[in-house]
Amino acid sequence: MNTYDSLKGRHAVITGGGSGMGETAAKQLAAQGTRVTLLDIEAAEAEKTAQAIKEEGGEAEPFACDTSDARAVEDAFQKAVDRFGPVDIVFANAGINGTVSPIEDMEPDEWGKTTSINLNGTFHTVKYAIPHMKENGGSIILTSSVNGTRVFSNFGMSAYSSTKAGQLAFGKMAALELSNYRIRVNVICPGFIKTDIGSKTYPKEEELEKIEIPVEHPEGDQPLKGDGGDPEEVADLVSFLASDASKHITGTELFIDGGSSLL
Repeated sequence: MNTYDSLKGRHAVITGGGSGMGETAAKQLAAQGTRVTLLDIEAAEAEKTAQAIKEEGGEAEPFACDTSDARAVEDAFQKAVDRFGPVDIVFANAGINGTVSPIEDMEPDEWGKTTSINLNGTFHTVKYAIPHMKENGGSIILTSSVNGTRVFSNFGMSAYSSTKAGQLAFGKMAALELSNYRIRVNVICPGFIKTDIGSKTYPKEEELEKIEIPVEHPEGDQPLKGDGGDPEEVADLVSFLASDASKHITGTELFIDGGSSLL
């Protein structure tokens, strides 16, 4: 784990902070002296993560929050500021895979659920962070994906991939606009990371069979890390982007997939 002195005493708000990459990043930032606010739709998960941080001597506060609900996000940021003061770091990480299905079999409300959480939720998080960051500046990190940005062969994931492409474009727009406030915005694009996002994936198995396209890679043609990444590796990248060590980086997408998307 890398340690960045500039993280000590800062305040980070992490959405989806109760599990997976959000949980791991929260614990790593807290270990480096950052005060952490955890927002998660699963209140019990956020509370569990906060308790683990406190047991290690860190500072953390959990709040239940559905990022697709604009008012809930606005209220959560106010609670975060009331608890720990102005926000320095935002890790907009909450998201779902959603329904995995051929386009013709996907219902509009299934498409809408994925976009409301992944894309609208990211917008809400950034929008309501700005008033609490604009005076002192800071770092915003968005979780996109290799899907929709460098990989388009995961059939049935049109809704998910569209939201991830949207997050990348939104991040670049935000980076330019928020530079007026010395707020940096960067986008991480993980490949397969060992988390529990599979529990928020809803495949239509029978319908997917009709759009399967077999792809075989030559023998021995393996990614640099083909067994999937660890949440700790993503947390290392988040810590770097949150710290002053990355102060000259903004509007940039960073792929963290062990090279697998190059195949």
